[in-house]
Amino acid sequence: MNIRKRILQLSVRQLFKLGLLLVSRPLWIWPTWKATRQTIRICDALYGKMHHKNGKENAFRHAIWNFLIGQKVLKKTKNMQKSANWTQKITDLHEKMAKSKYLDTVMDLHNNGVGRKLFMDHSEAKEAQIISIIQEKLEQANKVSNLEEIATSENEMVYISE
Repeated sequence: MNIRKRILQLSVRQLFKLGLLLVSRPLWIWPTWKATRQTIRICDALYGKMHHKNGKENAFRHAIWNFLIGQKVLKKTKNMQKSANWTQKITDLHEKMAKSKYLDTVMDLHNNGVGRKLFMDHSEAKEAQIISIIQEKLEQANKVSNLEEIATSENEMVYISE
């Protein structure tokens, strides 16, 4: 994920929304950026480019991304709920701006939510522990092909293809 390239593809309206969100919490931009970079580093090391597809690797990436943003922003906010709320706002906005199929977007939003829940339950975990926790959760991930299957996979990670 090339962040600069993604930003250059945004419409004026999308840039405005992103700008408003970032201006509302300027001290949380750097931790969010660091978490995003760390996510890509981890996923590239573990899965190569497979995490850019719609398999379990992608589910892992979305969950760990939300976990890490929450964890890094928590150092600034000192408040779990504020960190989780920011994480949801920034990652939901990302998904809404991405040029993805509807099912892909719903899957990503779902896995983002799983990552935030894991953050709320394990906020003190170190990187190796986070990876282990999410990979363990990934073993029970559900392969889905429609919205109903995602909706019934409440606290489980989901993926579309092998």
